[in-house]
Formats: sequence, structure tokens, C-alpha cells
Amino acid sequence: MTDQHIASQKTPPSVGVGARRFLFLRDVILYTLTSFGGPQAHIAVLMREFVEKRGYIKEDELMELNALTQILPGPSSTQTLVGIAWKVGGLWLAIITFLIWLLPSATIMCMAAISFKMFAARERFVEILRFIQPMAIGIVAYATYTFAYKFLKTRVSSMLAIGSLITTLILQNPYAFPILIMMGGIISSAMETQPQENEIRVSLFANVNPKKVGYFIGILLFFAALGALINRTSPFSLPIRLFENFYRNGILIFGGGQVLVPLMYTEFVEVKHYLGASEFLSGYALQQALPGPTFSFTSFVGGMSMGNQGYGIGGQIAGAIVAVIGINLPGLILILFIVPFWNDLRKITRIKNSFSGINAVAVGFMATALILLTRPMGFNLLAIGVAISTFLLLKFTKIKTPFIIIIGVVLGLIF
Repeated sequence: MTDQHIASQKTPPSVGVGARRFLFLRDVILYTLTSFGGPQAHIAVLMREFVEKRGYIKEDELMELNALTQILPGPSSTQTLVGIAWKVGGLWLAIITFLIWLLPSATIMCMAAISFKMFAARERFVEILRFIQPMAIGIVAYATYTFAYKFLKTRVSSMLAIGSLITTLILQNPYAFPILIMMGGIISSAMETQPQENEIRVSLFANVNPKKVGYFIGILLFFAALGALINRTSPFSLPIRLFENFYRNGILIFGGGQVLVPLMYTEFVEVKHYLGASEFLSGYALQQALPGPTFSFTSFVGGMSMGNQGYGIGGQIAGAIVAVIGINLPGLILILFIVPFWNDLRKITRIKNSFSGINAVAVGFMATALILLTRPMGFNLLAIGVAISTFLLLKFTKIKTPFIIIIGVVLGLIF
């Protein structure tokens, strides 16, 4: 494509502010309905559609936003898109963009949770899903391999990954995650940062609004305390505790949905038993076949958690809403608060260096979840073969994940 052709497709300078925002939202809808493949594929589409085709932001601005989301907890694709919307039209356009991006897949996953509870007892439904569950394990295995290949470059990072794997296998406690993440960041920052890096710290924190930081931390502490104090027999107990669980995970997750899924499996399946392994894997596989953010999978987990506790369809819808808001709120708050002083933040070497350790610890979490996920398969040779085949297809072919999931559904219908 020539430069002249690209320029002709960009938003003309004469287009008014309102029309430009409307055009932007139209493009967001199209992007939402066609964005398969996870964060790596999403950034390529944003580059083509929002930078080269429309010129909403410049290429270096997109790369800066993407870099920012990589060192923040939360959903990187969501944060990047919301950051673009902020630059195009401010706060309200960012919030509307966030809702457009999230609602379609989250709604489908909520409906899937309700349908799963309605039809799971039917033998034919279970038979259809028998190939999907080992495929989900293959997908997690590929994500674990990809992260390990990308982030375990040094002896320190490898040791951190092995340490987090062993620790989480032994403890299997959700409160081990924040401690290990913090330790990984501190260790890598201390070992990789040169002594001279203090000069801009004052200018950075001069731009930080203490009230905003207080709100951010206060939400977590308030719901954590409320969940601990409220009577467990109250109908409001589980929704409040679910919100705290998902909000806490939203603060801790670096690396996007590939890390989210292992963390949630350990906490909600292995530790708290809110839903079963087969339910979790079936929902994850379905989410992989949908466009949009991986974090919408939380809608399914929240809905299933409430349904398994006897709350009914209304409770499942409430659980889905609580989960989606809880998991996405920290990332949304962070991107909207931090973008204004990102130019200062990105200069701090100590912060950048801490994330190699955080990512290494995340690899350990993923390996732990993979081990726990494969345990229910036992020595089922068919399931093991399907999981390995899924991994090999993702590793050595260009077949996208949604098509692999569709193949699994078709096999379940035929055999």
C-alpha cells in the first residue's frame, strides 16, 4: 500500500470533533467484532486500522501506550485501546470505548455460564465438550511455553520461575501470588539496576495525585474488609467476596489473559472450589473462540461460581457483572490515571527492570496451573493426545485458536 493511499484513508482534517469521535466508535465496534488472537494480534490490528488507516494517533504514540500497558497490571489490549480513546476524545470517549470493547464477549460468556448450568446434566452436551477441555490444556501449555521462551533469558529469571512454581505447588494459596510477584520485582530490580537512578523520582511523584492513589488502594481494602466481616450466610456475602477476589487479581496480573487464567484456576478451582475443572476448561475454550478481551472469561467464572452456590439465573448474571467490573477496574483506573505522566514514568529504570522478575514469576504461576490442569486427565490417552496435538498446531502451524476450538466442537458432534 502506498503512502498516498494510506493518507487518503485517514480521517480528513476538516472532519469535526463530533464526527471524528463517532467515526472512532464505529471503528472500535468493527475492531471488537474481528479481534481474534490475543494481545499480540490486537496490537497489529491497531497499528493497521487506527494508525495507518485512520491516523487517530501516531505510530510512536501507539508503541508508547503498548509499552505502558506491559508494565502495568491488567488487560493490556483493553488498556491500549482505552488509552487511544483518551487521546482521541478524553474521558467519556475512553469509557464508552471500554464498554463497547468488553460487553459483547462478556455477555456471551455470561450466557454460556447460564447455559452450562442448564445443560451440563445432559449427557450429549458433556460428550460434545470432551475434546474442548483437553484442547484448553494444550492452549495453556502453548501460552506457558511462549512466555517461558520470551522471558526466561537469564539464570535469575529461570530461578525465579522455578521458585514460584515450587512455592505455589506447595502452598496453593491465593495470597502467595502478591508476595511472590513483589519479591520477583524487587529481586530483578535490585540486580539489574545501576546505582545512579534517582534524579527524576521527585518530578514523577510530584505529578501523582495522592487522592487518586488513595481511592485505588481504598477500594481493595474496603471490599476485602467487607467480605471478611459480612456474615457468610448473607446472600450478599459471595458477591462481595467475588468482587474482592477479582479486583485483587486485576491488580496482580501482569501479562494479560495468559497469566489471568492460571491464577484464576488455582484460586477458584483448586483452593476455593467455586467451580470444577471441567467447567473451567470448557468456559476457557469457548472464550478462545470469541473475539475481544481474554478478561471477559471472568464473566463465565463469576456466573458459574454464583450458579454453583444455588443463586439461580439472577445470581449468575450478578456474578458475571461483579467479576467483569472487579477484574477490569484496576487496569482501567491505572491507564486513565497514569497516561498523563507516562513520559516521566517510563524514564525510571528501576521500575522497568522490576518487570523482568515479575514476568518470570508469572511463568512459574502458569506452569503450576498447567500441572494442576492436567491432573484430572489422568492417563486418558485420547485427552493427552488432543492436548499435545493442540500445542503442536499452535506451535508449528498458522491455524488460529478459534478454528482449533471449532474443530473440537465438530469432533464432539461427530464422534
